[in-house]
Amino acid sequence: MAASSSAEQTQLQDMEEEDAGMEEREMESDNEEEEGMGVENSDDEEDDSSEDEKENEAEIQRLEEQLSINAFDYNCHVDLIKLLKQEGELFRLRKARQKMSELFPLTEEIWLDWLKDEIRLTEEEPNREKVYELFEKAVKDYICPDIWLEYAQYSIGGMGSPGGMDKVRSIFERAVTAVGLHMTKGQAVWEAYREFENAILSTVQPPPGRIPSREEQELLKTQLERIHTLFRRQLAIPLMDMEATYAEYEEWSEHGVADTIIHQYKKALQQMEKSKPYEESLIVAEPPKLAEYQSYIDFELKEGDPARIQIIFERTLAENCLVPDMWAKYTTYLDRQLKIKDLVLSSHERAVRNCPWTMGLWKSYLLALERHGAEHQTVSDVFEKALNAGFIQATDYVEIWQAYLDYLRRRVDFSKESSKELEELRAAFSRSLDYMKQDVEERFGESGDPSCIIMQIWARIEALHCKNIQKARELWDSIMTKGNAKYANMWLEYYNLERSYGDSVHCRKALHRAVQCTSDYPEHVSEVLLTFERVEGSLEDWDVAVQKTETRLNRINEQRAKAAEKEANLARQEEERADQRRRAKADKKAQKKVQKGTRAGEKRRAEQDDYHDEWNDDSEQAPKRHRGNGDQTTEYMETETGHFGRNAPPGFKPTPSDNKRAQQGAAAAAQRQNDDKPELRNDDSSVFISNLAYTLQEPEAKLRTLFETCGPIKQVRPVFSNKGTFKGYCYVQFEASVSVPEALKLDRREVEGRPMFVSPCVDKNKNPDFKVFKYNTAMEKQKIFISGLPFSCTKEHLEELCKSHGTIKDVRLVTYRSGKPKGLAYVEFANEAQASQAVLKMDGMDVEGNKISVAISNPPRRNTSDKLGSNRTTSDTMPRQVFGSRGRGRTQLSLLPRSLHRQSTPVSKVRNGTEAEQAPATAASAAAGETKPLSNSDFAKMLLSK
Repeated sequence: MAASSSAEQTQLQDMEEEDAGMEEREMESDNEEEEGMGVENSDDEEDDSSEDEKENEAEIQRLEEQLSINAFDYNCHVDLIKLLKQEGELFRLRKARQKMSELFPLTEEIWLDWLKDEIRLTEEEPNREKVYELFEKAVKDYICPDIWLEYAQYSIGGMGSPGGMDKVRSIFERAVTAVGLHMTKGQAVWEAYREFENAILSTVQPPPGRIPSREEQELLKTQLERIHTLFRRQLAIPLMDMEATYAEYEEWSEHGVADTIIHQYKKALQQMEKSKPYEESLIVAEPPKLAEYQSYIDFELKEGDPARIQIIFERTLAENCLVPDMWAKYTTYLDRQLKIKDLVLSSHERAVRNCPWTMGLWKSYLLALERHGAEHQTVSDVFEKALNAGFIQATDYVEIWQAYLDYLRRRVDFSKESSKELEELRAAFSRSLDYMKQDVEERFGESGDPSCIIMQIWARIEALHCKNIQKARELWDSIMTKGNAKYANMWLEYYNLERSYGDSVHCRKALHRAVQCTSDYPEHVSEVLLTFERVEGSLEDWDVAVQKTETRLNRINEQRAKAAEKEANLARQEEERADQRRRAKADKKAQKKVQKGTRAGEKRRAEQDDYHDEWNDDSEQAPKRHRGNGDQTTEYMETETGHFGRNAPPGFKPTPSDNKRAQQGAAAAAQRQNDDKPELRNDDSSVFISNLAYTLQEPEAKLRTLFETCGPIKQVRPVFSNKGTFKGYCYVQFEASVSVPEALKLDRREVEGRPMFVSPCVDKNKNPDFKVFKYNTAMEKQKIFISGLPFSCTKEHLEELCKSHGTIKDVRLVTYRSGKPKGLAYVEFANEAQASQAVLKMDGMDVEGNKISVAISNPPRRNTSDKLGSNRTTSDTMPRQVFGSRGRGRTQLSLLPRSLHRQSTPVSKVRNGTEAEQAPATAASAAAGETKPLSNSDFAKMLLSK
């Protein structure tokens, strides 16, 4: 048994070895196959990668060419940097980043990527200074705790160099000064600073068992004091999770926490609790969080801590760097409150780098430079940059030139007859006029200074400060030749200048020219001339003035009379055309009413005949049932015959829907009775409601509930069809007309999925040209028009997209009458600059896969030529041949019986009726303009007879 068992074991071992050998051979063959497949796959991957590299290189060249044309294309810079990093082109990548940083402030993400790449490239000691320079540029763009933390950690690596430790401490001190008050991210910087000092402490502590020397004791004491100071400073600042820092300090401190520190900590904790709701709202809000930040800023302004106000402004601008109004608020606060030169000027510089298109920021920058005594060359360089910033309005260039000329004027010492500053001022005035005439007019088609404000200021400076009245007169002559001679106010400005700095001769000459040239207010200019002669003129001067003014005013009155006559003729012609349109409209309406009544009568009689044939009823009895008058007829029709004039079959029981129709019919009949009483209606206190759903249940009750908030309601008149169905519109009449404006505010309110239209109640017969369109059809520079929006885009979503570009006053999505969106929208901003900025930034943006188009709102003029009652060609009134959904058939075969086909006669002939009935009835029908209807039995007889 033992031998057999050992043999079995040996056999099992041999089988296992064979199996193992087979598995190894199979694995080797599999590996060979995989290696072969890997070679093939690697070849394919190399081909794909080479193709991708070619495509990326072509895209890189395209982006570089585009930037050579327009260097201010922000998105193009971002795409180029992304591609170069993907390709590993480190030196080209560095160059691209440098070019972008010269033109724009970079975001925190771009800076961190750039810094980390440079740190990897420059790991040698001599190159650390270049990285330090790059960090210095990065911390100037925005207040970013992560960049400061990266800067401090990188400086720790150079601690071994001479002065390295002091440099690290200096960077940490700058970091906690800049971002240590950041309530959510400042704690990380403080903790990193303390960890660094704790690491230094571990190096100065003596090993256990050895008594430290006096020098070591001093170092140890100093280091401990540094850490104590850091704890005290941090605990005095309101930061999130500061309770953990306090607990850590309690554990670390051997002698406990001092009472002063506890008091400061509790005070900071209270401040943190006040600010906590604002921080929580920022956490849950979607970027850019402008409204939440604005609330936070308002809170801090009330608290009044300048350091905390500064940090919340900086946090806001880090996420809303392209909002000019926020930069303006920040720089204004710094100018008026802190007044620290370096801080103020650096903030102004960052503002114009972020929003170079905003003239107001450049103007504030120039004033700040002058206020803090900057060098003249610096101010001039900033002004030249402003001229090249690309403002969006011609008037912006006028204002920036005015700001610079004001600065130059304040530099001049006018006590000297001639100076370098005065010559520079005059040269600047001349250059500004040339710039307006050439550059601005070529770009905008207008100078932006139609009243020649710059020339007026120059003339006044020459007359007042330089005592050069002759130069001032030359300038005013130039002003008048630019189309200003017809305005009385311009002549009076010139007269006042002569009155103040000139003489009476030139005053008289100016007034005489004014009387001759003024066309807007000649009476006023004439009165000024006569008053002047009363005070200073001779009798001869008085006679000349009276004669000239009378001649001029007589000519003006003749021109006005001709203009009034011409206007009256035009008004009369327009009234005649309007009268023709009213008559044409009334005729057309009457014709349609006759045709509609004829068709309805034919159909009703045909249905009655069919119904009588079907139920074997006596056709002579039906008309008798409908004879009668007064309320009895109405009651009988509604109870027994229904709304269609039919008799109910024996045993018939009305269904609930029939009862409902009967109720609607009764309501329609009651409504028609009210409509027949015009004395009950008052259009002045009524509004017209339209675009309601036909399926709206109980419209009177629902509309009464909806409009009762606007004022007491006298009646609600929904309009029903003859069958009792709601027609989708109604009238709401209030007790007083003061409720109408409140009701009009409910226009476009959604009612059961459709926008409800609310408009004034106007009798179109009396006012045929009345048209309600509450939106402006002229250019609105503060409003933008957006097209190409996805149909799923909501008003809230669109407001989120736009609010980063300025303060939004209104958002309107354009819809069809059914309430379905058209993909169009209007967004109104607080001013023109914000709207223009939104156009620049949003045009071509991708929204849920749709590329949108954005432009300043300039809707086309509404076409008023195609009105009701306008003349149309006779072809418009001819019946059109209607084909099926598949178009006109190929065979053109008629599938009608010949007897019916022969009845297809011209429109003027009778369309229904047999040949036997047609002959005698032709003359009568032609005279009466009516046709005899055919019943189903008539059609059956015609078919069977053939």
